[in-house]
Amino acid sequence: MLAVVGLGNPGRRYARTRHNAGFLVIDRLADRCGASFSPHAPSCSCLAPARVAQRQVWLAKPQTYMNESGRCAAALAAWLGCQPADLLVVVDDLLLDVGRLRFRRGGSDGGHHGLASVLDALRTREVPRLRLGVGPPPEGADRIDFVLGEFGRDDDVEALASRGADAVEYCAAAGIEAA
Repeated sequence: MLAVVGLGNPGRRYARTRHNAGFLVIDRLADRCGASFSPHAPSCSCLAPARVAQRQVWLAKPQTYMNESGRCAAALAAWLGCQPADLLVVVDDLLLDVGRLRFRRGGSDGGHHGLASVLDALRTREVPRLRLGVGPPPEGADRIDFVLGEFGRDDDVEALASRGADAVEYCAAAGIEAA
């Protein structure tokens, strides 16, 4: 793993929304590592160099909106000179209960437009990802409004960010299969 790419939307309006769960995990990792972000024009991202589980990695927060995240991921991979398999994408998943985590070495986008953008831009489905459960929307609710909405008051967002960061650290230390 050379980079951990958290998916989300830039700006204060989206900061605590379900769709920004990837950013929340990346921010938690940066806090733990004492890393700070700087704008990186070539990748349209904010990047922070960090040591995660004794490995030097880049923490990345794309600064395009979610549906254009692939442009940033592809530019970052080109800048690093790495393969898509060297990235770990951290993304929200409304098909998983709040707090549930799932690693995948590759596969479909699962209907997630940000992940679809990454897979399209990298021209492969073999991109490792950590899916963060943000819970299913209430019956009859619009899925887009749900993910762009803030977490519910009963959702333990801090625990989700911490568990996600723990999972990334374990993945960096032991590999995605073990994680």
